[in-house]
Amino acid sequence: MDGRGWHDGASRFCGFRPAWAAAVLAVVLACSAVAACSAGRPTSPGPGLRGQKLEVAAVWSGVEQQNFELVLRAFTRQTGVPVTYTAVGYSVPAFLDARLARGRPPDVAFLPQPGLLRGYAAEHRLVPLNGIAGGIVASNYSPAWRQLGSVGGTLYGVWFKAANKSLIWYNEGVFERAGAAPPASIDGLVSLARRLARSGTSAFSVGGQDGWTLADWFSNLYLRLAGPVRYDLLAAHKIPWTDPSVIATLRLLARVLDPHVIAGGPRGALVTSYEVSVQQAFATPPAAAMVFEGDFVAGIISAVTPAVLGVDADVFPFPAVGPPGPMVVAGGDAAVLMRRSAAGAALISYLASPQAAAIWAARGGFVSPDTNLGLSVYPDPISRSIAAGLLQAGDNFRFSLSDLTPAGFGGTEGQGMRKILQQFLVSRDVSGTAAQLEQAAGKAYPG
Repeated sequence: MDGRGWHDGASRFCGFRPAWAAAVLAVVLACSAVAACSAGRPTSPGPGLRGQKLEVAAVWSGVEQQNFELVLRAFTRQTGVPVTYTAVGYSVPAFLDARLARGRPPDVAFLPQPGLLRGYAAEHRLVPLNGIAGGIVASNYSPAWRQLGSVGGTLYGVWFKAANKSLIWYNEGVFERAGAAPPASIDGLVSLARRLARSGTSAFSVGGQDGWTLADWFSNLYLRLAGPVRYDLLAAHKIPWTDPSVIATLRLLARVLDPHVIAGGPRGALVTSYEVSVQQAFATPPAAAMVFEGDFVAGIISAVTPAVLGVDADVFPFPAVGPPGPMVVAGGDAAVLMRRSAAGAALISYLASPQAAAIWAARGGFVSPDTNLGLSVYPDPISRSIAAGLLQAGDNFRFSLSDLTPAGFGGTEGQGMRKILQQFLVSRDVSGTAAQLEQAAGKAYPG
């Protein structure tokens, strides 16, 4: 099976019918408690599932992989279908393209960028989901998230995991010793960073080895400086990356991430992974006072540092540039079906349910866009606040620019936007970086 020709409707394959999917999902949803989902013997395979097995591919590793595998185990216990998880790191397009070239895509993949989803849908690499999980998604997701998972009115992706990427996590002890408070503005953040650096503590631990973190820095600053309308124009490449708004944002990024306020300096940041950057900020002793990234930082803090959320570690919204207002840069991972099977369809339906999301949400470091997942499932006030903020953002959220652009420009480590911003962290060459971004974007966008 080469993955092509799937635009003719998934309900025709393998004897699968939507009514059967509902029956399988009913079995899965009978596991309504997190504890019940993670215990007990596997059931016998349901009708049409006997002998089937699945491979699921996603970016998650470490703690995130462990938490997601609990979700998969719950599915296996309820359906009897074994699931193998493949962690592909941050090179999802390269992994999937290689597997597609061999005619062996994973059954289900998680795509971390809407741009990647649109690209694979245009190539007919994805199974349409309207007849599989359309009703479930319509019941559990807001129109904005349904639209992000659709192309031309056809549903292709279920946004299982979301992320609020407009957060700065800070070490309570460092702030208390410095007499510091979370700033509300970028100017306040810059002043605080310089003050901390003068006192001998680096302000930021930066995971620059993972270029997506720098793309998220740029996206947050650009959204606040240029506004949502211009943000959408840049994402669609309807204005160039040499536009004055991009130049101004690069200048601001260079000001915020001054070499003197970064733990290990810019070159040290480029050999620091996202996970290590979190560890540095909450180690004993800490290497920095703050680390920027999404709500998923909470899971790393809890799993691999001695810090206690709400006691040693806290979080504040990404500061405003100019007038304050609710703006959130979001991220997420959409489950897509790449190989037709009844078991794969059942897994997609399961992942669209609040019961599946509850398993990971209860362990922290996870936010679901599922509107029917109660906030009480989240394990602490910080997580509940972050989840509520994302759900209440309405139209005031945008995916990270790197997620909205073609994968060759924004969605692949070691090239395009991510590589260019890594170089910028060291060079601080504003005009040269803008020119490189425009050149790379010109090659990546169609037409």
